[in-house]
Amino acid sequence: MDTTDLGNRLASETSPYLRQHADNPVAWQPWDDRTLREAREADKPILLSVGYSACHWCHVMAHESFEDVDVAAVMNRLFVCIKVDREERPDLDRIYQAAHNLLARRAGGWPLTMFLAPDDLTPFFGGTYFPKESRFGLPAFPDLLVQVERYFREHRADLAAQGPQLREVLRTEGRADAGGGAGPSDASPSLRALTELRGRFDAANGGFGGAPKFPHPGGVRRLLLASPGTPDPEALRMARVTLRAMADRGLYDHLEGGFFRYSVDAEWRIPHFEKMLYDNAQLIPLYAEAFLATGDERFREVAVATCDWVLGTMQAPEGGYYATLDADSDGEEGAYYLWQRSEVLALLDEDEAAVAIPYFGLDQVPNFEGHAHHLVIARPLAEVATRLGLSQDEAAGRLAQARGKLAAARATRPKPALDDKILTAWNGLMIKALARAGRLLGVARFVDSAQRACDRIRRDLWDGTHLSAVTKDGRRSPYGYLDDYAFLLDGVLELMMTRWRDGDLTFARTLAGRMIADFVDGEEGGFYFTARDHDTPLYRPKTFSDDALPSGNAVAASALLRLAHLLADAALEAPAQRAVAAGMGALAQYPSVHTALIEAWEDATDPPPLIVLRGAPGPLARWHERARTGFAPRRQVFAIPEDARELPDGLAARAPAGPVVAYACQGLHCEAPLTDEGKFEALLARTAL
Repeated sequence: MDTTDLGNRLASETSPYLRQHADNPVAWQPWDDRTLREAREADKPILLSVGYSACHWCHVMAHESFEDVDVAAVMNRLFVCIKVDREERPDLDRIYQAAHNLLARRAGGWPLTMFLAPDDLTPFFGGTYFPKESRFGLPAFPDLLVQVERYFREHRADLAAQGPQLREVLRTEGRADAGGGAGPSDASPSLRALTELRGRFDAANGGFGGAPKFPHPGGVRRLLLASPGTPDPEALRMARVTLRAMADRGLYDHLEGGFFRYSVDAEWRIPHFEKMLYDNAQLIPLYAEAFLATGDERFREVAVATCDWVLGTMQAPEGGYYATLDADSDGEEGAYYLWQRSEVLALLDEDEAAVAIPYFGLDQVPNFEGHAHHLVIARPLAEVATRLGLSQDEAAGRLAQARGKLAAARATRPKPALDDKILTAWNGLMIKALARAGRLLGVARFVDSAQRACDRIRRDLWDGTHLSAVTKDGRRSPYGYLDDYAFLLDGVLELMMTRWRDGDLTFARTLAGRMIADFVDGEEGGFYFTARDHDTPLYRPKTFSDDALPSGNAVAASALLRLAHLLADAALEAPAQRAVAAGMGALAQYPSVHTALIEAWEDATDPPPLIVLRGAPGPLARWHERARTGFAPRRQVFAIPEDARELPDGLAARAPAGPVVAYACQGLHCEAPLTDEGKFEALLARTAL
């Protein structure tokens, strides 16, 4: 079969990333049965290109090579070319990133460029970004294409023999990540993780390691969790230094709120300018909790501003949250966010400029490639006020006026492209974030938004029995992954703790049942990333480590434990306990990259305090409000109205008694109910640890 006349088929796809490539001269195909069949029949190797819409280097490679007619002609002649959105197909991205790591012996990334045998989809060569012309120590992409295709033709027998070996190694490494159920060497992975985090901590700038520097919210949360109980002042100090540095320097958008993906330097000065929903979903509750742990108003301010940015920019009109904002605008990375000093002076009056210029560092040497400024907090506002002879309030008022003018002017610029697909997993993370921030900070609009998002997911991404991973333009994918179920279940449980709705409990129980039925590994424990009826190439991934997202296995285990303890249902607890046990070998080796699993391990071995409140609206609301104050990151409180309907037996047994009653439980065991407010206060003090 001749595939040189294949047309570009991406125009009918829903993914904004795929549609970015619909006009390329490359005959891009989506990953589907038709494409894979054509590759087999033509006996042509597959060029698989994986990326996402906000990826800067994906744009660079597209402009250099995929938009070039001559390069495209080579691609079309030698390969069947498949373009994949890693956000829509995280299974393919996960599998071929692991294959790249194995073949290249180095970390992958995006764009991911892999070459596959057409018969069994086994990769035989790969990389990430390749330039059109040789540079950065990388070969020219057109030359590479010719060499790879020639190698494929001349070494078919070798590749056929190596394919099964590679697939077995991938499967074996997947099992190795699970750890085989081995226990940790000292039974204290939380303490070992703290030791590792201290060893990697950047004392000068906060965060862990050097450039490029990522937020690592799981690591920072691990530092915060070391504060209650047996307080660790040093861990709290490291968390505070890190959170202040991220919020005060260039990782944070000082005009609209929200965090960028990562910093290209070790000092958090210049970010990679894409804004991802999942990063902000993990940082929002972290800042809300840090406010309660430290009393630092800056943390509350950042949490609220970031939530409002989500509601204003990332929220769909019908509920739910969009995926990403691009790093590029008007063809340049960061162009939307950068300033010339003269431009700022022209916008502000003299009083506003007197505060804003030194505050944002615009009186210093430009910090972005020597010609423009990216806003950072260069001097504390109190210092600026003192220099100008102003009160703190006067300086804050001028700064607020300046910030408003700058934001309004920036809004007239060409905006970064918005990837407006709705991803179930990432929405689950944001539902949890807004529900928790709304509860901890007392902001009802955040909870309202989270509830609307949950309702949108139930309406558009749930068919009554299965979740879909993504919806766009009224179409949804036919499959869902572990992260979709685990993160959404976790988010629904957070909503239930914040504002009870009977329907959310029904939904949570159904999600949990389907997750267990479709994803559990009945032999070794834990959960596969893909469902049992999903057609997955090479192998079914099952991982316990965190990456940019928390481990789906860990979140699934924690969420199931929370639901099991709420419902007094041991049947839900069992698969969660097995998942934790399955990951303990990996956790013992690398604790600090398994921070979500550490929380699941803590929940399994030392269940967090659980308080179920039942009562009439007024007293119930008062006790619930009292329970949300203070820093008690592990305590779970559910306020269930006395007229709640169709509660499962284990939960119904915690029945109303008088105006309000509290049932204090740990795991599946509960104490005698409390109706005395003084004893309830004592309970809160005891469970804050």
